[in-house]
Amino acid sequence: MTKNPRKLFLFLIILTIVVAIIDLPEHYVLSIPWKGKTIFQKELNPPTLDIQVGSLHIQKSFTTHLGLDLAGGTHVVLEADMTGIPPASRMDALESSKQVIERRVNFFGVSEPVVQSLKSGDTYRVIVELPGIADVEQALTLIGQTAKLEFREFTKEGQESTESGFLFPTLTNTQSVDLSGKDLKKAALSFNSNNGEPEVTIEFTSEGGKKFADITKRLIGKPLAIFLDDTPLTWPTVTVEITDGSAIISGGFTYDQAKRLALQLNAGALPVPVSVVEKRIVGATLGADSIAKSVRAGCIGLGIVALFMILKYGWLGLYADFALVVYGLLTLALYRIIPITLTLPGIAGFILSIGMAVDSNILIFERFKEELRKGKPWQIAMELGFGKAWESIRDANFTTIITSIILFNPGNWDFLPSSGLIRGFAATLFLGVLISLFTGIVVTRTFIRVLYRGPKGGVS
Repeated sequence: MTKNPRKLFLFLIILTIVVAIIDLPEHYVLSIPWKGKTIFQKELNPPTLDIQVGSLHIQKSFTTHLGLDLAGGTHVVLEADMTGIPPASRMDALESSKQVIERRVNFFGVSEPVVQSLKSGDTYRVIVELPGIADVEQALTLIGQTAKLEFREFTKEGQESTESGFLFPTLTNTQSVDLSGKDLKKAALSFNSNNGEPEVTIEFTSEGGKKFADITKRLIGKPLAIFLDDTPLTWPTVTVEITDGSAIISGGFTYDQAKRLALQLNAGALPVPVSVVEKRIVGATLGADSIAKSVRAGCIGLGIVALFMILKYGWLGLYADFALVVYGLLTLALYRIIPITLTLPGIAGFILSIGMAVDSNILIFERFKEELRKGKPWQIAMELGFGKAWESIRDANFTTIITSIILFNPGNWDFLPSSGLIRGFAATLFLGVLISLFTGIVVTRTFIRVLYRGPKGGVS
């Protein structure tokens, strides 16, 4: 037995409070009425993290991500222009385009996007579904365009003023210095060590590094403008020759702007040009009423299970219900932390894992009753019950975990499912089984060790 289960019990209480805070509803208005008036009103939202530790910046919002069937989203069809591509290479080019677009969508922060390639006759298309995306045009920019990074030097002296009163060289008098995005090896989001402002570090290829060294040597004391898609980003003054093939793009970026620029530069060029032939907003197929009914049905089912556990096992059943509450709070918190996009199949996977969590407790309690009938003291009988039930629980859950991994298809094999909805089911089932093992074995056992006082009235 654990020497001090009370410490673990205290940890579980703190953990439950933390995940309950993460699980706070979004935009929920709490009102307290009194004698026909509202004496207190406050909007509740999940917490957000915004921490700066040296050069490390942690920014995280804990919100629930809903899939296309629950929240709606955007449906985009892109057509690839195969002019100039040999017929034998066109399918490879289409597949490469699909992979680049999928990478861009993932960089954009969309969970569980659906990206599919389609060939019909001489038409080559990529179909993209983006759940929960409100800014369609911004998404299309990231999907279908190539970020054109170019370095330019000023050819004339001249100044123009901005609204803030600062004077800058006239941006129209520039010419290319033969250094562009093709010379770029990688870009990354970073933070200035002095003021903590977001910036983008860039690293050039070996050939690009040589060009950059020559350019900075020639332009010491002069500005070097950086353009993205013919739009000026910044025009820092070169102070020294840079020979290590790396540089920093800064310019008062916000965190989101710097992150977006880094992912644009890293996303890579599409192997073939694409054009948008269809874009439309997809409404939630289930609707708010259907979602509410699904949640209501789940709560009724969970309530019946909880009542059965109490009627069948008394205090043990009540402690198992407490562990089930911890399971639900912890699972929802992890959905927000990871995050996992919830679809209707995903919710089904979550509900299925609840049933498996209850099954674990039933196995344990039945083994406990068997040991009591053998005349063992209840403390020893309980520990033996957990020990003997563990092998059955482990094997049953292990097979479910294997099935979940196969359904999720992490290798993107063609002979296995690749649908986003199926993967959503697999992801929630996999995570739910792992959490149910923790709550069924650790949480329930700790509650019993600390709170239970033994059976009363014999054993049946």
